[in-house]
Amino acid sequence: MNEHDERDTTMTGVDPSRLDDSQLMKELETIHRTRHDTLLYGSNDALRAHNERMAQLEGEYLRRNPRRLTAAGRTREGARERGCAQTATPDRSGT
Repeated sequence: MNEHDERDTTMTGVDPSRLDDSQLMKELETIHRTRHDTLLYGSNDALRAHNERMAQLEGEYLRRNPRRLTAAGRTREGARERGCAQTATPDRSGT
């Protein structure tokens, strides 16, 4: 890395800790909405910046909400139960 390369020190957007809760949620909604296009069509630099920004925003959300609600089906145990229920229930559609 040469002395003029500032990729590791440049941050895009406002520091997430300075956003209020509604601003943080809006930023999270936007970054999740644009994720797929960035992955498919963005340059390597764009994808790297997107990854970094998403990690910053999600990290701040998790820091503020350590006891957030979780859906039972979104846990490992819930996923295992879904898998068992799907294999135990035969397809009755006739197809």
